[in-house]
Amino acid sequence: MPIGDPNGIGPEIAVKAALSSEPGLPRLLLIGDEHVIAHYGEDAPRRIVTPGALPPYTPGVIDLVPSKSIAPADFTPGQCGPASGRATIAYVETAFATARAGLGKAIVACPHNETAVNAAGIPFTGYPSLIARIAGISPDAVFLMLVGAGLRIVHVTLHERLAGALARIDSDLVVAAGLAAHEAVRGLGIEHPRLGIFGINPHAGEGGLFGDDDARITFTAAETLKAKGIKVAPPAGSDLLLSERKCDVYLAMFHDQGHIPIKLLAGRSSAALSIGAGSLFASVGHGSAPDIAGKGVASPTPLISTLKLIASAIAPQEKVTAV
Repeated sequence: MPIGDPNGIGPEIAVKAALSSEPGLPRLLLIGDEHVIAHYGEDAPRRIVTPGALPPYTPGVIDLVPSKSIAPADFTPGQCGPASGRATIAYVETAFATARAGLGKAIVACPHNETAVNAAGIPFTGYPSLIARIAGISPDAVFLMLVGAGLRIVHVTLHERLAGALARIDSDLVVAAGLAAHEAVRGLGIEHPRLGIFGINPHAGEGGLFGDDDARITFTAAETLKAKGIKVAPPAGSDLLLSERKCDVYLAMFHDQGHIPIKLLAGRSSAALSIGAGSLFASVGHGSAPDIAGKGVASPTPLISTLKLIASAIAPQEKVTAV
């Protein structure tokens, strides 16, 4: 489990989750600087884990895969900046290397700080784009799915200006998001999920009254997905589809269209899954909260909920390892 931005709340909630005795949690390997984890772990025993040497699970012990990524002088809780942004990326890269070495079946990351990563000179629009880069695939192949309050919403576009997102959306991108959504929800235990597609314009264009964007894009994508054997509801306004709640997963065309309903209903308890890269990667649905970092008041509850979701998706009856 990468600890996220070391100057945010990530290390604190990671340690709290690692020491939690709540049932249903996977075994955790924390990925981060040892001195950062020691700051929050206080007197909890720690042990270094290396490839080929995974020790037996011991409650109350923090298992750590060290990533020397931030100098002690730059570890300043509440001050997210270039040094902590670079460390955030290094932790995720180490986590993927750890998983490839056979030490974990999933990666659950603590929150990043997008501004800090970009301040480090690393182009970054969120974990999905980073995962695409690590996997060596197009960033248009990895999508964010928020899960919370009984909703699953996949974002066709994410962190970009609205004008750019609308110019970039086409039927191929919507189809790609739909295929990734279908596969991800099947992985969560719904064998034949029904997909709902939010319209680009109000009422999905109202039969051309509000432009032809939906006729050209969302309705065309829906027909393509149906031809591939996926159950798809006719594209409609997001307000209508969400009020009916007849679908297992929804496609939002842009950031706020998907984030607002999840955040309104689930608050900070949502989980964020990066889907489409063939690996199981998730994070919490909230940010790095530098305003409370280092104060000992950050709640690990959303992280624990995310960990339980991922554990149940991998093997419902098995004690799995998450890095």
